[in-house]
Amino acid sequence: MMTAITNALRQRLTLFPSVASANATSTNSAQSTDITSYYHNHVAAITGAGSGIGRELACHLASLGCHLALSDIDAEQLAKTQEMLIGYDSKVMTTVLDVSDKEAVDAWADSVMATYDKVNFIFNNAGVAMYSTVEGSSISELEWVMDINFWGVIYGTKAFLPLIKNSVKESETNAAIDNGHVINISSLFGLTAQPSQSAYNASKFAVRGFTESLRQELDIQRCGVSATCIHPGGIKTNIANNARGNDSLSELGMRSGSKAIKNFNKFLRFDAKDAAWIILQAAATNQRRCLIGNDAKMMDTVQRLFPNHYSTVLYRAHKLSRKIKPSRRAQTSATKSTTTA
Repeated sequence: MMTAITNALRQRLTLFPSVASANATSTNSAQSTDITSYYHNHVAAITGAGSGIGRELACHLASLGCHLALSDIDAEQLAKTQEMLIGYDSKVMTTVLDVSDKEAVDAWADSVMATYDKVNFIFNNAGVAMYSTVEGSSISELEWVMDINFWGVIYGTKAFLPLIKNSVKESETNAAIDNGHVINISSLFGLTAQPSQSAYNASKFAVRGFTESLRQELDIQRCGVSATCIHPGGIKTNIANNARGNDSLSELGMRSGSKAIKNFNKFLRFDAKDAAWIILQAAATNQRRCLIGNDAKMMDTVQRLFPNHYSTVLYRAHKLSRKIKPSRRAQTSATKSTTTA
């Protein structure tokens, strides 16, 4: 569904070239910046480092000479990430961690300080997904999503922010002052709401509001630490395969179970390695908000242009794309027949 909407919107948004140009200019400018000095010989903590964006962040940062504190709830996948970092001039510590456990997150932050004597970046990346109607979701399912996606971000930010501030402050006596940054992963679904995604939407909108407020506070404090909110579109990760859901989607005419996961995976097209690099560029260039992928950029544009009616616009775009597909198939078939003849 999301891919179909994106294709239809791509045609419609040609009416707004200035918006598309601004997005492209911002992205290209960020990607051309040399960020090595921003991360070299610093310490970065990453949640959800066992796969996807978290793993790719670790690989990029290691190549930049940044020391790492990696965590994930999956010990086996975390170990695989650690193996991928062998050979880099970067120290690596790993911790099996459930980000919804506040005491465990606090203990992890303390262990990072005990190991490196400083910490400069926290990437609150761990997240889960769930598909269900509002009525069909149980309180425990909603709590599962919020505990990881939102409270995990809060626990990570609260545990590491004072340590990051102190690390930056103590570096002021050195020739080179350390950098400090909080990077929180929201989502395309932290920009627009979608049916069947009420829990995920709630968690990612909450991350967005929390991070934007934090950014304003840090700007006022001028403490040498900043914050960036990341809004990825469809990134190739395991989030769809690990998602939970139920049959309540049938009430919306949507598929559930393995078919829902298959459809979800079709939406995940953007390479996680490229996404991770864009995130690192965004933090190093101190962007307030970072949109990753054309789908995120276009959905954000539609929401800005039609704040009260974007859901209607997206629905009509979806219907339009469904009409376009059969005609394209017919054209392709006709072309093949002509070629064969």
